[in-house]
Amino acid sequence: MTASEAPHPFRLAYVPGVMPGKWVRIWGERRPEVPLSLSQVTAAEAPGALRGGDADAGLVRLPVDRDVLSAIPLYTETTVVVMPRDHLVTAADEVTAADLADEVVFHPLDDVLDWERPPGRPAVERPATTADAVELVAAGVGVLVVPLSLARLHHRKDLTHRPVTDAPQSSVALSWPQDAHTDLVEDFIGIVRGRTVNSTRGRRPATPEPGKDEARRKPGTGKQTGTGKQAGAGKQAGAPARRGAARSGARRGRPRRRS
Repeated sequence: MTASEAPHPFRLAYVPGVMPGKWVRIWGERRPEVPLSLSQVTAAEAPGALRGGDADAGLVRLPVDRDVLSAIPLYTETTVVVMPRDHLVTAADEVTAADLADEVVFHPLDDVLDWERPPGRPAVERPATTADAVELVAAGVGVLVVPLSLARLHHRKDLTHRPVTDAPQSSVALSWPQDAHTDLVEDFIGIVRGRTVNSTRGRRPATPEPGKDEARRKPGTGKQTGTGKQAGAGKQAGAPARRGAARSGARRGRPRRRS
């Protein structure tokens, strides 16, 4: 196969914190002839990558512009506060935004939580990234409120986290351009929704097993073997012949009267 004949890859963008490994593995099992190309983009960059044609689909954070992008929500994350292991707040199993009122709470420029008003006291300067904010938390300067997946992504042994019960939450969705709902996109939708390879909702219907095609047809169509109207009619048509044969046999076996 030449380079020009090589199949075009399915390009999937994903944002930090999302783990697409399971879906990528299933794609490789179901569509081995189509390579899947992964690219990580920031949450802010993801919609532009889809609109600009740099990706066929993306695992993004909501909201997105529904006028140009379709989206299937997949899950909503727990929001947590990241802090040093020896912080006083670690004594609680969960906290509220009010519990952080006296803390310096970092609000990085790439924050994905839709705050009406961030909790705590603002830092002198906003960190550029979540990773930068985590470094400041490790230095004991303040705390950070993020989705759980980002806390795990930037995990450090000297840090821990607790759920924040009344903080905004971030939802992850599969998204793609509305004018580019291709067969490959539909295949990936089926994978993330958990459809089996033989699902009737899939793009390609499953091939019936040998000998099973007739069993799938509806009764009464006259195309099944041994069932339906045709089979019943055959039994009725044969019945008079058997009764006639029985009478004929009876006559043949009856002795003749002498004249």
